[in-house]
Amino acid sequence: MIRILFTMIAIGALTSAQAQTIESGSHSTTGYIKSDGTIENSSHSTVGYIKNDGTIENRSHSTIGYIKSNGTIENSSHSTVGYVKSDGTVENSSHSTIGYIKNDGTVENSSHSTIGYARGVKKEWAAVVYFFFKF
Repeated sequence: MIRILFTMIAIGALTSAQAQTIESGSHSTTGYIKSDGTIENSSHSTVGYIKNDGTIENRSHSTIGYIKSNGTIENSSHSTVGYVKSDGTVENSSHSTIGYIKNDGTVENSSHSTIGYARGVKKEWAAVVYFFFKF
């Protein structure tokens, strides 16, 4: 009975620690985003965080931006740097389209050329990583 319980706990820990891979357009792994919002580089070193309340932090836990519930992306001074629309269109602060996050996780630039893949990642999180903040 104890062995079964231990196995169930171990499986649960592995599942909750899984990260979605962030890839370049050529499918090279450039990083990971864990389900808790931790952003890692390709060597699994933590480079940032996206908190449940939408706060975006660097590796030192300094706030560098915010994701608002309506898809607005702001910098640390609360100035709008862009928008992520519900259909995955990514716009800059002037509402010019700068890219797209497709439902399958494909990330495209404004010319619809594939620049990366973020399967299983929230569209807003993918936009933060690919278009708005450098981690």
